[in-house]
Amino acid sequence: MLLARYQQEYLEAGCDEAGRGCLAGPVFAAAVILPPRFKHKLLNDSKKLSEDVRYKLRDEIQKKALAYAIASVTNEEIDTINILNASFLAMHRAIEQLSMQPQFLIIDGNRFNKYQEIPHQCIVEGDGKYLSIAAASVLAKTYRDDFMKKIAGEHPEYDWHSNKGYPTIKHRQTILKIGFTPYHRKTFQVTEPQLRIF
Repeated sequence: MLLARYQQEYLEAGCDEAGRGCLAGPVFAAAVILPPRFKHKLLNDSKKLSEDVRYKLRDEIQKKALAYAIASVTNEEIDTINILNASFLAMHRAIEQLSMQPQFLIIDGNRFNKYQEIPHQCIVEGDGKYLSIAAASVLAKTYRDDFMKKIAGEHPEYDWHSNKGYPTIKHRQTILKIGFTPYHRKTFQVTEPQLRIF
């Protein structure tokens, strides 16, 4: 059972990102403030959920959240500031767009750049421990998937409708064969024969 709050004193928002390990497309992030008594038996880390469940949960989260926001950082920005800083920036942009100002942030992961003067706590695997981070995980993942499906038709040979920009063998082989698209992150290096991403 996921926990409702990290602390009880302040209005708390959970934050998470999606697409950090991808070769193409933006990194997306979400920030979510849930009602104090919000519960859902299916809500969990988005990676542990089926696509159908994620989209059903997205609808419910958006209906019941006190506030939520989704933001992204483009692949060009990622190449300029690196993926770690881009992940933090995407979360900052999401927090900034919330209709309510949170007083405390809980962040999935072990690092974060402080947002304004709002105190925060980083939580490793927080999307499997706290409801608001899990909700942010679901929103970030589904909105990013929507984006990748939208652009998949422009470059069908990269199989983005299926791999969503992640470094599958087929995706990497296609890059090596025909090169990058305007959506690829150029700071990733793809090499043969191991096809590793450095």
